Amino acid sequence: MNILVVGGGGREHAIIKKLIENPLVTHIYALPGNGGIASQAECVPIAATDIEGIVNFSKKNKIDFAVVSPDDPLVLGVVDRLSELSIPCFGPDKKAAAIEGSKVFAKELMKKYNIPTAAHEVFSKSHEALKYVETAPLPCVIKADGLAAGKGVIIANTLDEAREAICLIMDEQCFGKSGEYIVIEEFLTGPEISVLAFTDSKTIVPMVSSMDHKRALDGDKGLNTGGMGAIAPNPFYTKEIAAQCESEIFIPTMEAMKKEGRPFKGCLYFGLMLTENGPRVIEYNCRFGDPEAQAVLPLLKTDLLTIMRAVNEGNLQSVDISFSDNSSCCVILASKGYPQDFEKGKEITFSEDTDNKNMFIAGARLENGKLITSGGRVLGVTAVAQTLKEAIETAYCDSDKVDFANKYYRTDIGKKALEGKF
Repeated sequence: MNILVVGGGGREHAIIKKLIENPLVTHIYALPGNGGIASQAECVPIAATDIEGIVNFSKKNKIDFAVVSPDDPLVLGVVDRLSELSIPCFGPDKKAAAIEGSKVFAKELMKKYNIPTAAHEVFSKSHEALKYVETAPLPCVIKADGLAAGKGVIIANTLDEAREAICLIMDEQCFGKSGEYIVIEEFLTGPEISVLAFTDSKTIVPMVSSMDHKRALDGDKGLNTGGMGAIAPNPFYTKEIAAQCESEIFIPTMEAMKKEGRPFKGCLYFGLMLTENGPRVIEYNCRFGDPEAQAVLPLLKTDLLTIMRAVNEGNLQSVDISFSDNSSCCVILASKGYPQDFEKGKEITFSEDTDNKNMFIAGARLENGKLITSGGRVLGVTAVAQTLKEAIETAYCDSDKVDFANKYYRTDIGKKALEGKF
């Protein structure tokens, strides 16, 4: 089979490494891919947001199956376009991808179908939002409506911070058109839990839970990033909580999307917070999380392509999906300065005893046979072990076997999980 994978980050590298385990896969194209992915797939310099380029390439190269991984092309409707060519895809169509593409839509969906989430208000004019926060409880959470590379959420602890966030998003348009509408919601506290789920709109199968680490610095300090590491499973996600989430959140969300004429087929991501009043939805994503995918997919025992094809064909119930009982830890190695200014063009080197089976390249290019840094998040180092403690220790040991100038990583990935604190 000729497989197309749209995207070029660590998440896509993790997906490709699972796809090549299937003997039916004869060739994988990655658009655009990256320097690390190039060892498993043919990388083609077509941007993930170049919808016409992706469509034309797929026509020319007789793609048998497409996996659309990032949020942007999904929200732009690339699955719709490929489906018009009768190319089966893993990923939601444009209407369903709105569950991530518009936070306003997602919040109103939860409100309409009584899916537990934080209380919220929606604003299209900054002066109305500014007036609202004068009397709103603090802290509050201010979110740009549209996509913002995982950085469109600001927690305002003071009134001045709330005012500044509103002006940045709505007046100065720091996230572009994504900030034409904003959501202001109550600040919730509790352990955060990420749950990815396969769904064909009729059946939903949650994957192993995980815990993301969004802040750039140790102790959950610093700016929000695309994610500095993840562990799986999440120890706060007990069997009892899982059962509650399935009945009150996962199945109701799948059914709600069908009732709205937006059946969701693909990977539906649930960003949850376990509050004193029970689990609440913080956000939805319409695709695999990153770096959560780098922690979860190495634990998947069932063939990934078989699952993805079943999702596309609408017979997910026929696939027995299982995961390892082991634990995993993913540590993101970044360029110092990320998520703001950082230097590129640094050579990446590996110790001779490095096992790259679960190393997922994100921001690197190939130059004269060498890997050179080209992004803020350079690569993810994942370790799988019988216990979480061992997985964490191994991931950090393996991280020290990778080197590049200005390498930076958090030293406390999984610490809260081990201590049972949040």
